[in-house]
Amino acid sequence: MTDEFDPRPEDLKQRVWESIQRDELPPSDDRGRMRVVMNNLVLHLHPSKVAKPTLKFTYTWGLGGLALLLIVLLSVTGVMLMFVYTPSPETAYQDMLNLQTSVWFGQLIRNLHHWSGNLLVIVAFLHLLRVFFTGGFRTPREFNWILGLALLLLVVAANFTGYLLPWDQLAYWAVTVGSSLLSYIPLIGEGLRNFLLGGPEVGAATLTNFYGLHVAIIPLTLMGIVSFHIWRVRKDTLTIPHTVDGKVDGDDGDRIEKVTTLPHLVSRELVFALVMTGAILLWSVWVNAPLEAAANPDHSPNPAKAAWYFMGLQELLLHFHPVFGAIIIPALGLGALAFLPYQRFDLSAEGVWFRSRKGRLIALVSTLTALIAVPLLVLLDEYVLDLPGMMPNLPTIISNGWIPLAVLLLLLIGYYDMIKRLFRSTACEARQGIFVLLVTAFIVLTVIGVAFRGEGMALMLPWEVL
Repeated sequence: MTDEFDPRPEDLKQRVWESIQRDELPPSDDRGRMRVVMNNLVLHLHPSKVAKPTLKFTYTWGLGGLALLLIVLLSVTGVMLMFVYTPSPETAYQDMLNLQTSVWFGQLIRNLHHWSGNLLVIVAFLHLLRVFFTGGFRTPREFNWILGLALLLLVVAANFTGYLLPWDQLAYWAVTVGSSLLSYIPLIGEGLRNFLLGGPEVGAATLTNFYGLHVAIIPLTLMGIVSFHIWRVRKDTLTIPHTVDGKVDGDDGDRIEKVTTLPHLVSRELVFALVMTGAILLWSVWVNAPLEAAANPDHSPNPAKAAWYFMGLQELLLHFHPVFGAIIIPALGLGALAFLPYQRFDLSAEGVWFRSRKGRLIALVSTLTALIAVPLLVLLDEYVLDLPGMMPNLPTIISNGWIPLAVLLLLLIGYYDMIKRLFRSTACEARQGIFVLLVTAFIVLTVIGVAFRGEGMALMLPWEVL
C-alpha cells in the first residue's frame, strides 16, 4: 500500500470536518467554529432569510414553535419519570405517591409533564386553526395540512395512553369510557378494542400496552412526522401575511424586505421559548396534576367521564346513536378536513386572516349562531324530543341516527346557501363560515360535557356538578 492512501493527521481532521460541514472550512478559533455549527443547525430548520412581515407575532402567535417546545419538555420530563415508574397495577399508583413524597422534585416533574401534555393538545388545535384562517393549507402545502391532521391525532393518542398510567380512579374510568368508543366501529370495533386493552376490560395488560405506546411507539412516530412536517414547511415556503386589501402586512415597500434568520427570527424564538417555559413552570409549581384514589374496577364514579378532549364525542353519544356519535360524525369531520385543501378556490386570500372583511363578519355570525343554536338543540333533545319514542317501529340506528344526521346536514346546506345569498360571499368565505360553525359547535359540546353534566350525565349547573 502506498503513502497516498495514508493521510496525515491534519488532513484526516480536515476530511472529517468537511464530511460534516461542506459549505466552508472551519474557522481557526473555537468561537467561530461553534458559530458555523449552530448556523447550519438553525438553517436546516429555517431558510437563511425570511420575509420580514412573517416575523410579526400576531400572524402565527408562535404556535408551531410552542408545540415543538412542549414536545421537548414532554420528552425530557417523560424520560425522568420513567426512572421511578413501573407499569404494573400493583406499583403504578404507589409510584405516583412516591413522586409526591419521596422523590426530589418528583411532583414538579409530573406536573410539568401533565400540564405540557394537556397544553400540547390545545396548542396543536389552535395551530391548525391558525393555518386554516390564514389560508396556509393551499397549494403547495396541501400534503403538509394532512400531516398536521395526523400530528393532532397522534398528540391526542399520546395524551390518551398517558392518561391511564397514574392508575387512579380518574384515569381508569376515563380510559374505560374512552376506549368503549372503539367498540362502535362496525365489524372490527370489538376486536380492535380488545386488542388495544389486551382483553375485554381495562387491566394489567392494558397498562402495559398503553405504557409501550406512550413511551415508544407514539413518540417515535410523532418525532418522525414532526421532522417531515418541518422539512415540508421549509421546502413549501412560509406564507406571508397580507391585509384584506391585498397589501403585504407590515411592509411598505414595493418589494418584500427579507432579513437573515440569524439573529432576527432565532432571537424572537429564543425569547418566546424562555417566556413560555417560565409560564409553564410557574403554573406547574402552583397547580398539581390531579390524582384521585387508587383505581377500583368494582366502584364506578358517577358520572364516569372520558378525558376532557373526548367529552365532545361523549356528549354526541347522548344525542345520537352510538355508531353515529362515535364513528360516522367524527369520520365525516376528519374526511372533510382532509379534503379541504383540494377544493376549488375562488378567492385569493393566502396570508389574510379570515379571507376578507366579509369573511370576518361571516366568521363572527357563525360563532354567535353556534353559541346560541347548540345549547338550544341540546336542551330540545334533552327535555322535549324523543325520536326513538316518536318512531317506535323504526330501528334506533334510523330514528336516532340517519334521520337526525340527515336533518343536520340539510340545515348545514341551508346555512351555506343562506351565507352566499345574504352576504353575497364567495365559496371560500361560505366554507369558512361552515368550518367556524362546526368548530364552535364542537367546543360548546365539549364545555357542556365537562362543566354541565353531573350524576347520571344529567344537565346541571356547573356548581352543582362540582
